[in-house]
Parts: sequence; structure tokens; C-alpha cells
Amino acid sequence: MKHVLVLGAGLVARPYVQYMLDHNYLVTVASRTVSKAMQLIGDHPNGEARAFDITRQSKELKELIKPVNLVVSLLPYTFHVQVARECLRYKVDMVTTSYVSDEMRSLDEQARRADIILLNECGVDPGQDHMSAMKIIHQAKAAGGKVVSFTSFTGGLPAPDANTNPFGYKLSWSPRGVLLAGRNSAQFLKDGKIVEIPSEELFNSCHVEQVPELGDFEGYPNRDSLQYIDIYGLRGIKTMLRGTLRFPGWCKIMYNMGQLGLFELDEQQLSDLTYADFMQKYLNLPTGTNLKEQVAKRLSLSSDDEVIDRYEWLGLFSNHAIPIDRGAPIDVLVSLFEEKLQYSPGERDMIVMQHKFTIEHKDNSQEHVSSTLIDYGIPNRDSSMSRTVALPAAIASHLILTGEVQLKGVQIPIVPELYEPVLEELVSLGIQFKEESTRT
Repeated sequence: MKHVLVLGAGLVARPYVQYMLDHNYLVTVASRTVSKAMQLIGDHPNGEARAFDITRQSKELKELIKPVNLVVSLLPYTFHVQVARECLRYKVDMVTTSYVSDEMRSLDEQARRADIILLNECGVDPGQDHMSAMKIIHQAKAAGGKVVSFTSFTGGLPAPDANTNPFGYKLSWSPRGVLLAGRNSAQFLKDGKIVEIPSEELFNSCHVEQVPELGDFEGYPNRDSLQYIDIYGLRGIKTMLRGTLRFPGWCKIMYNMGQLGLFELDEQQLSDLTYADFMQKYLNLPTGTNLKEQVAKRLSLSSDDEVIDRYEWLGLFSNHAIPIDRGAPIDVLVSLFEEKLQYSPGERDMIVMQHKFTIEHKDNSQEHVSSTLIDYGIPNRDSSMSRTVALPAAIASHLILTGEVQLKGVQIPIVPELYEPVLEELVSLGIQFKEESTRT
């Protein structure tokens, strides 16, 4: 019986663990909080929970990896290369759901020599975005067509029936990760021209994206879209844009938070401060004045603007004590997000992904193709985020362990050998893209 090591027992781990146990693998879950690992394993005879903190027990990592056949790292991405180096040492295959870093990419030749695969970006975004896009791109090329425009937007959001707060957002993954993404710059290709968006203008660069069955969303660019021109084999394309979806109003909320400097990372003492104290001190506002009005004035907004009302609802002007003694402005936001943007029992989250292609054919006709995924969480069970992230990684792990995938080196799921069987099985698990096409 083959043995799988799962590093991390966070929000997306359960569907992965259950899939591997259901497919008759020995599964060891190693987590800083061993009780979380034990919950994932339950009383399954093939499961084992281990206490492990990579920040304190890095030497023990090799003892965990040495006896197994495959490692999936669900740890923060900063630890993936450390794990990969031990996988190289013991010639153990590895899967992650995170973006490939330059340091990870540099391990490609070593992985090929070790005859192992280091598969990354095998989640939802990144992951299913690549797989579903490459399926259509390869089909277009096989028919003699040329993709001249590609846009792709993804959002992890509350389902419409759970969209019950003024932010239009609830947490299905790390709140710090959500906020750190607001510090990213972006670049993309639009009608043959490169567009560069500095981080401070990211949320000022959104537009309306309409999704069938769901209506209008805000879409804004995500990181560097240009790199995918070569990755997807789309030299000569005129428009290439990958972005994020949110409910209307999000971009204005986040843009003004950036203007206030609330995404900054410089730590300071926060002990004995209320949120109101912090805002007054951090923004250097005069004491004895109306904080709400002063913040509105700083942002050139009226004090009854919906953005100010949403900040008040979040608690930025409240006299509640900040629950951490030291941290950066972004950590102050994290504490409020963790308190106010949680799902209630029985509520569903939702993953929305939409690709749009324009394909030119040899007869000079144009084909407009859309591919849309709308997936909902299961009330009181697995979130859509956890299923759509974990299940592609689990299916790919199974394919590697059974020898159906023979790829080696540092890989992402952009080849038919990977994406075809993964997408096919996802359909059987209820995760399916709907494709539509018109030709002019």
C-alpha cells in the first residue's frame, strides 16, 4: 500500500485527505495543531496524525518524507522549496496547489535527474484555470484556429444566499493572503498593448464582468498575465488578461484602504489600543474630533459615503481593543476580517471562474467561446474553495502514484496527460465547466 504525506491541515486539506483514504492509500497528516490532523483522519485505519511545525522542527522533515511515496504540501508557499529539496533527496514525488516560484523552477533539472515530478499550481486558481483554458486552446489549434484574445477571471465568494454583509465577501482562505494580494502590481496585454498597473492603482482598475446566471461582478487584474502568453503557447495574441472577481463595491472599499496605508507591513506596538486609537494615531489625525468625519475627509469622501459606512461596520472606528500586542496595519485589518467576515453555520461559499476566448479561423470567421465554472460549497460540510483546490491535487496525486502520469521535473497542469483525466474526474465529482460558443 502506497504512503502519502500531507503537510498542513488547514482549510482545504479535508477533501484531499478523504479522497486519498477512499482510494486506499496510507495517509499521514502532519500539522502544527495535531488535533486538526486527527479530525481529518478520524478513525480511519489507514490514517495517521503527527504533530509537526516546520518552523521549529525542520530537521524532522526528512524523517517524515523518507518513507513515503508522495508528499502534498498544503503549507504556506514559502515552505514549498524546503519540502521539495527533501523530496529530491529521497526521490519522492511532490504536489502543491501554489504558484511556481523562481526557486522552485530552478529545481527542474534536479527533479528530472531524480526521476520525480514536482507538480505545482494544481488547485483551482492556479490549477483548474490552466486545465480548462488549455483544453480549449488545444482544441482551437487542432482545428486550425488562432486564439487572439483570452481573458480569465476567478472569485472565491459567498453564494448569493450567504452574501449578507456590506463587504460582499466572507473568508474561505487566509485573510492575510486576501489582503496581501491587494499589494500586488499587475500587467496584462490589451489590444496589442502592454498595460502596467502599480499596486496603489490595482483596485482603481476594475470593470464590470457579467457571469451567466449570477449577474454583474467587479473584475480586476491579477499579477503578471504576460507570462502566460508563452506558458499557454499563445505567441501573437492581442489580449491576455487574468483577473479576480468580486461582488460590486469591493474595489472601492479596498482602493480606499490602500489610500489610508492599511495594507502596510511595518510593525508597531498595538497593546492597549482600540481600533479607533490605532486609526487616529496611524493617520496622525487630531484628537477630540469625529474620527469618521476625519477619515472621510482624508479620502475626499462625504462622511455618509457607503465606503465610510462599511469601514464603520467592520469596526475601524470602534472602541474595541485590538486583540494583538504588536503588528502591522495589515494585521489590524486581518483581526477585523477574522471577526466580521466569517461564514455562519449552514452557509455556502461559491467559486466562480469564467474564461472568454476569441478564436480566428482560416475562413476569416471569428469564434467567441466562454467556459464558466460555478460551484457551491456543501452546507455544514466542505466549502467550494476546499473542494476545488484540494480535489484536483488529489486526483493528480492518484494519477502519479498509479503511474498514469509519467511526467518528471517541475510541472504545472497544462498538458493533456494531466488536465484531461483530472477534468474528467472532476465532472464525476460535480465540478464542471459549461462551455458556450458563437461564430461570426
